[in-house]
Amino acid sequence: MALKSMQIFGRISIAMPTSDKFESYPPLFRPNQTVDHGENPTNKLPKSASDYKLESQSDYVLPVIDFEHINPQNLSEVCREWGMFRLINHGVPDKLLKQLIDQANQLFSLSFESKQALFNSPLLYFWGTPALILAGNALQTDPHAQNHNWLEGLNVPLIKLSEFQCEDQLIQSFSSLLEEYGNHQTRLAKTIFNTMAEDLNFPPTKSESYLSPPTGFLRVYRYLRCPIAEQRWGIEEHTDSSVVTILHQDQVGGLQVYKDNKWLDVEPIHDTLIVNLGDMMQAMSNDEYVSAKHRVRVNMEQERISFGYFIFPGEGSVIESPKYKPFTFDDFRAQKELDLKTTGIKIGLPRFRIGDEQELPMED
Repeated sequence: MALKSMQIFGRISIAMPTSDKFESYPPLFRPNQTVDHGENPTNKLPKSASDYKLESQSDYVLPVIDFEHINPQNLSEVCREWGMFRLINHGVPDKLLKQLIDQANQLFSLSFESKQALFNSPLLYFWGTPALILAGNALQTDPHAQNHNWLEGLNVPLIKLSEFQCEDQLIQSFSSLLEEYGNHQTRLAKTIFNTMAEDLNFPPTKSESYLSPPTGFLRVYRYLRCPIAEQRWGIEEHTDSSVVTILHQDQVGGLQVYKDNKWLDVEPIHDTLIVNLGDMMQAMSNDEYVSAKHRVRVNMEQERISFGYFIFPGEGSVIESPKYKPFTFDDFRAQKELDLKTTGIKIGLPRFRIGDEQELPMED
């Protein structure tokens, strides 16, 4: 691809490819914008993340679980030590996985203005942060916002897709693919959760209320090319709030997991899915299982597409374990959103863990 003359980002000169594709980017992420792209030293990667060296992975291989032979014995150690694993023989058709990536690329390549106009309920378009309460509008109010993520995406509640109709053929086709894919993800999540519940000796009443398929939703992400990829994130380090998350990604890479004080690349491998446990699963297990801390790096030359499936406890289901005050997912979500608004960060499980209260930041 031909290159333009050097574009100036802060004090860094970057050769950017010529492409109308930048019209598909939110304006804040296009070349020649006034947003600070790296000159401010406080704008670099957070010390808690960037100071960790990405270690050689010869001794760290993400565990692999064969879905056709899943059982409490082979899942137990993985959930306790990693909270993340690679799933093979999952039964999701390869053709479907390819179609999802292809059509997502087509849709995200539309102009930014078109995406804002086309996507509304139930396919909600957002950009700049995965936190929907802050997405898009919050960033647009401040063109010099420093904490934006180099991403855009679609939020898709699966329960609403069956009634969705759209005159745009591409969007309607994509919606049908998402519904089919969501059915597969629900199938996988139920089996994985039931296997974990057996390992943890959950009583049947907990197993039934702790995982609710109607809560499942998809996040379709496009991580944008970034001229200062070493100083920006696709998504910063975090844990998911879900019970279980299942990820389908293209072959670009960028996902990393935190293990033994090291950040490790989670390499994309064809026809595999990535499963990670979320905060709800860690609390349900009384901290026997771990909610995997992970992050996404951006790329200077390539965009990245991924599909995340998230599933949660049933409405009103009370999570009860010795290390935590009883709480529902609604309690957790409300506290998380309050923390994001008042402190700028997700605090998560420590808000509910017994004995952690005195160490937490005060709310405004």
